Amino acid sequence: MILASREMIKEWTEKGAWKKETFIDYFKENVKKDPDKECLVDPLNKKDLVGLEPERLTYSQLDRAVDATAEALIKKGIQKDDIIMVQLPNCWELAMLYLAITRAGGLISPMPMQWRSSEIEYIAKMTEAKAVITVEEFHGFKHKEMFEKAQSKNPSIKHIITLEELRDMSKGEVTGKLDDIVIDANDVLTLCWSSGTEAQPKGCPLSHNNWYNQSLAQIDTAGIEPNDNFITAGPLVNMASIGTVYFPWLIVGGKLVLHHPFDGATFVMQLIMEEINYTLLVPAVINALLKHPKVDAFDLSKIRAITLGSAPPSLWSVQELKRRWGIEFGNIWGQNEGTGFVSGRFDIPDMERRVDNFPQYGKPGVKWSALSSQFVQSKIIDPATGEELTDIGSVGELWYRGPNVIPCYFKRPDITEKAFDSEGYFNTGDLFQIKEGDCVGFFDRTKDIIIRGGFNISAQEVENMLLGHPGITDVAAISMPDENLGEKVCVYVVPGEGEKVTLEDVTSFMKEKGVAVYKLPERLEIVDAIPRNPVGKVLKKELREDIKKKLDPVMS
Repeated sequence: MILASREMIKEWTEKGAWKKETFIDYFKENVKKDPDKECLVDPLNKKDLVGLEPERLTYSQLDRAVDATAEALIKKGIQKDDIIMVQLPNCWELAMLYLAITRAGGLISPMPMQWRSSEIEYIAKMTEAKAVITVEEFHGFKHKEMFEKAQSKNPSIKHIITLEELRDMSKGEVTGKLDDIVIDANDVLTLCWSSGTEAQPKGCPLSHNNWYNQSLAQIDTAGIEPNDNFITAGPLVNMASIGTVYFPWLIVGGKLVLHHPFDGATFVMQLIMEEINYTLLVPAVINALLKHPKVDAFDLSKIRAITLGSAPPSLWSVQELKRRWGIEFGNIWGQNEGTGFVSGRFDIPDMERRVDNFPQYGKPGVKWSALSSQFVQSKIIDPATGEELTDIGSVGELWYRGPNVIPCYFKRPDITEKAFDSEGYFNTGDLFQIKEGDCVGFFDRTKDIIIRGGFNISAQEVENMLLGHPGITDVAAISMPDENLGEKVCVYVVPGEGEKVTLEDVTSFMKEKGVAVYKLPERLEIVDAIPRNPVGKVLKKELREDIKKKLDPVMS
């Protein structure tokens, strides 16, 4: 399934961004190089997840499982460009399916385990998926039964394949018939979905060439090396894990270790036991790790780099990583649509700048360490006037164009038309600020800006600062209604174990940092956990609704 236009293919091919190799080619090359090398490791708690003992696979074992599964899918009638919905926890079988479904000529549409019938039935109808691969039951919820109900409403679903059946398929015969299936590097490789917190999910189709360029940005900027050991802390369902860990692993080789669901003690154990060299984490996890009472006993000296995403890291946390274990950090901003900036030590050596500065890819006359960045163009647009902004300090919407971006939203020409301008720039919907030194900084998501008496306050700035507070392990800043000023800042805080945090503690800490008075929180809510969606993004809509109810119980 090729969704990129002929003009797009011609442009990126002639510029050297798009090539002929597919991720099957990259994987097969690594199999050939070192067939007996261990390459894929199950989570330690796989038995608790799906009732199976954890396994460790070599490249030759994974290669055979991929081809056997692909042939079994073809026997079931899967044809070129058929879509297969997949809902599995992190396990080697899920990692294998990205390759096997592609090898069979189809494309994978992965979904978080937390999604239920509303999302499932919407996606089944839109994609006309031919098959579903899932578990019989997970944490007390009957996933197979849910898909059977979806199948009754969507006759396109011909097969519901359980994990047990999938494992049998992976042990089947390999005849070589797969070599007759032509896979183009511009074929869609994955159909991932936006988080859909305020609307139905949007399909984000990305090709082999899209993912290759996205992976290069990570490999080049984070300093990922051949045969590195990787670990993914998040679900293998979208950009956060497959774009920053899984696909880079397929390109460079090495070992991929899986983890699910996130458990701090187990994760630290895996980092040490598996001698991990690289991973991606969210700042809240790093913050919790560094404030763990036994942090002095952790030996993380094998880790060379950690990329931090979903929110800017606190300066304190990255300085601690460097001081304790010599770990460098990369700062990443990205979206399921394929857009992305990566700030690493090669481009921005100063750690204090790196926490909130990204290379402005596409700025004329400026080169960055990521080879793929030379193909990207970006601009900051005033959302009120539509004019491009160039002055340092200006804040506007980021528009982005590159060989890593989706060509369209899947079967949604209406929102595609609104998302792209006439030159092919994609409106990210995120606000960025123009910085010195050819850089830009993430300011906030448009909908998360807090406007207090005419002053724009970045919720992200408040959160980033408070993550450095010694008594806080997680935080979310939101707007709360105010009759006089329009909005004020409210912060939801998760205190550390045994810590007591007050509003006065929070404001005093921020004042010591020299922050403007109008940015200070005016209400504090203590919670056990910040609500997040299946891929780790804070559900701020829920928090805004919560504070409205507390301010006025009749409001909803």
